[in-house]
Amino acid sequence: MAAATDLLQGKRILLIVSGGIAACKTPDLVRRLREAGAAVRAVLTRAGAEFVTPLTLAALSEDKVHGELFSLTEESEMGHIRLSREADLVVVAPATADLLAKMAAGLADDLASTLLLATDKPVLVAPAMNVRMWQHAATQRNLARLAADGIAAVGPDEGPMACGEFGPGRMAEPAEILAAIAARLTAPAAGRLAGRRAIVTSGPTLEAIDPVRYIANRSSGKQGHAIAAALARLGAETVLVCGPTVLPDPAGVRTVRIESARDMLRAVEAALPADVAVCAAAVADWRVADAAEGKLKKDGSGQPPALRLVENPDILATLARHNRQRPRLVVGFAAETERVVEHAKAKRLRKGCDWIVANDVSPGTGVLGGECNTVHLVGEAGVEDWPAMSKTAVAERLALAIAERLERAGA
Repeated sequence: MAAATDLLQGKRILLIVSGGIAACKTPDLVRRLREAGAAVRAVLTRAGAEFVTPLTLAALSEDKVHGELFSLTEESEMGHIRLSREADLVVVAPATADLLAKMAAGLADDLASTLLLATDKPVLVAPAMNVRMWQHAATQRNLARLAADGIAAVGPDEGPMACGEFGPGRMAEPAEILAAIAARLTAPAAGRLAGRRAIVTSGPTLEAIDPVRYIANRSSGKQGHAIAAALARLGAETVLVCGPTVLPDPAGVRTVRIESARDMLRAVEAALPADVAVCAAAVADWRVADAAEGKLKKDGSGQPPALRLVENPDILATLARHNRQRPRLVVGFAAETERVVEHAKAKRLRKGCDWIVANDVSPGTGVLGGECNTVHLVGEAGVEDWPAMSKTAVAERLALAIAERLERAGA
């Protein structure tokens, strides 16, 4: 892919700066955008002005900074409509919990929220807030709603915060936001994968021991769901086969919910033929050979019941070696706790797939169930090491890589 500095020349960015300590990073973002040849017009909320001044943003953007909805001069020309339509992309950095909630609810009580409701252009948000606010159920519901509405996100990152706490919630660094802006501007909502069919697996599988107990792998399904949504945004007819999760179904995606690995394999094969299959699910490797029909009881001996395990079907290998309907591109995932790339290379050869997306899920990484991921794309040509980014950003980048691969193949 071309560098961000090559993709932003002549692009118009409307940058909304809301209130939070992360607003201190926005002058650097404006500087980078201008150096890349983009025009920047800034909107500063009242809370944002507590952290960065209009003069600073005006000097760096070389344009007027806007802040008031009821500016008599501008509103005589419907300034909020004009601002919302003249940009190629609207970027919210930082995006506070309050502004994200307004966006999800469709509120419009100041210039920033009114612009976001009036715009017909793509929107990219860079969330920033305290870790507890980020993890709160209300914030996660709002983010799911915004993702379903087609709004892209970059970050947040994990690390120490100004409040003294540690965790996810730090706004992505300006370089990462710059890359996300370039990716968003080169990814039309429907185009590069129009006419293609995609299958994505996501979440865990549950393998019954008895009616109330099961064997499973840890998986929230966040990465798989994000990939399905990203492929759909590029125009692919996408089927998401997912195990039990609490995530909402992605917009524009046909979702098939299953429980066991055998259920997943049947659903995947029923969705064929496809141009690409992305196996992101955490499929349980084994199941109990003979699940009990009733709940197993303690017998007082202190000994657990003997469970005979058998291997589950290998969905990735089955797709990669399918005799009649192998997808043109088969992508697997490798969640490893050590020697990540080495194990991923071996897995790609063993399974017969085209790519493996490898990540480190060892304790302390926060990947399982978290919002961020650091992956390595392992293919026949070598290994691409991707920087830490949100799972949504990983999905967007993988979807673009898939589109490029299919275009090059002329398939």
